[in-house]
Amino acid sequence: MACTDEYIQYVLEQLSPAGEVSARKMFGEYGLYMDGKVIGLICDNQVFLKKTEAAADLLGDEAEEGFAYPGAKASYVFENLDDQDFVVQVFRASWEQIPFPKPKKPRK
Repeated sequence: MACTDEYIQYVLEQLSPAGEVSARKMFGEYGLYMDGKVIGLICDNQVFLKKTEAAADLLGDEAEEGFAYPGAKASYVFENLDDQDFVVQVFRASWEQIPFPKPKKPRK
């Protein structure tokens, strides 16, 4: 099941207080970007946040984990982003611990 346009818009609206957020289509689903960093994926109308210590501390032991696709690393799963303040807090804390992508080398 692919992501719906409505769900992508909902995610972007809920995360907008966290910074500049965008979703880019990749491999049939979406990469989730925040302030220049890939912070997670959106697949099958679920948000998969990269695992960080900051997110683990905020989400606690009961945090739902899952895999965005077969062979993917485990991520935190968000199906419901209605508690905007808490979700923004978790995503901002994670963002702080995720490195910026390495610059691409120019093609020859």
